[in-house]
Amino acid sequence: MAVQDFVSVPPITAVHLADDGRIPNSRMPVLIFHAVIDPKAASAEGFEALFESNGWQPAWRASIYPFHHYHSTAHEVLGVARGSARVLLGGPEGRAFDIAAGDAVVIPVGVGHKRLSSSDDFLVVGAYPAGQDWDLLKGEPGERPRADENIARVALPECDPVGGIEGPLLELWR
Repeated sequence: MAVQDFVSVPPITAVHLADDGRIPNSRMPVLIFHAVIDPKAASAEGFEALFESNGWQPAWRASIYPFHHYHSTAHEVLGVARGSARVLLGGPEGRAFDIAAGDAVVIPVGVGHKRLSSSDDFLVVGAYPAGQDWDLLKGEPGERPRADENIARVALPECDPVGGIEGPLLELWR
């Protein structure tokens, strides 16, 4: 992937989502970076290289689960390598957003997310800050005490997975 495939300062949507009693969510906003990579040039390899260059470890290539879930042990970034989807952020009472090839979604620890629908070719790359490993929680009864303890221990990332050390994540999440 060539350097010109990256947009220098992509438009960003910052989404604040409150605890709904089932899904903890976060005081830190979800960041939706639009057209991080030119949609025509977007690829799994391109997102993996971008995330890795900023200290986030690519961990998988797939879709987004079609059920509400969150992670209590890691922040997550999703890079849309192909296709498009409508996602629900924040749990059952959250907000829906459309994402497409070239977009990246940075999800703070504890924030619920779910795929509502997607194109047949939808492909996402998932990555996590170095040293963080994800778990999978669904907002079921009894999860919260331990999940809340885990969330409180998760450190802020050292670098924005999209914009690097100069990216907006560090300022918006402090």
